[in-house]
Amino acid sequence: MVKTIFVLNGPNLNLLGKREPEIYGTETLEDVRMRTEARAQQLGLAIDFRQSNNEGQLVDWVQEAREVADAIIMNAAGLTHTSVALLDALQAAELPVVEVHLSNIFRRDPFRQHSYISLGANGVICGLGAKGYELAVEAVADIIIKQGS
Repeated sequence: MVKTIFVLNGPNLNLLGKREPEIYGTETLEDVRMRTEARAQQLGLAIDFRQSNNEGQLVDWVQEAREVADAIIMNAAGLTHTSVALLDALQAAELPVVEVHLSNIFRRDPFRQHSYISLGANGVICGLGAKGYELAVEAVADIIIKQGS
């Protein structure tokens, strides 16, 4: 049976390619989805790729992942720095989690340098643009393989 990874994207990521390309790059969220799916396919994994501007929707998807997914890749965007609810959901999901950020949050505003999400993640990838999603798929694949052995 193919392992499924939920790739969850938070607020304003639907504007990728248009919003602050000097920070987030010129690739669209659709470009990111295609790159992520292609890497997952190479590794024999399935991707369920979603985006919402609503915190509650993201929490619902994390809870859904607990029942039907094998891992989560999360780019919570601005909610990274504010959402205890997402942290609680990720911890309750009891799944491998890799946090992704397109930009290097440690070279940004001081408030962006704190992540609640990191407390519920196995690892964090930031500052590598859309390539970070591909690396997150590889990391999740490694975690899943180790759990299976």
